Amino acid sequence: MKFALALAAALAVAAPAAAQHEGHGATAASAVTGTVQGTGTVKAVNPKAGTVTLHHGPIAALKWPAMTMTFKAAPDVVKAAKSGKAVTFTLNAAGDQLLSLR
Repeated sequence: MKFALALAAALAVAAPAAAQHEGHGATAASAVTGTVQGTGTVKAVNPKAGTVTLHHGPIAALKWPAMTMTFKAAPDVVKAAKSGKAVTFTLNAAGDQLLSLR
């Protein structure tokens, strides 16, 4: 009985953390090395936060469907991003940082 309660408590704590990435499991990204390419449209740019929001097509290397996501990016990448612009982009292997836009 104590084991079942401990297991239930552990799962309750872990579930919100697992749901944070809405389908972007670390296991999908961990199998990828180097960088990942994608195409999409810039939806928003937040220079103060250092982020760029993209609506991207499916990214097979990360097993991601098409969706809209906000990525951290270096100041030069944020500066190059223009809302409404169609882009080809590069992400780090984990898929959590925008490295370049073209």
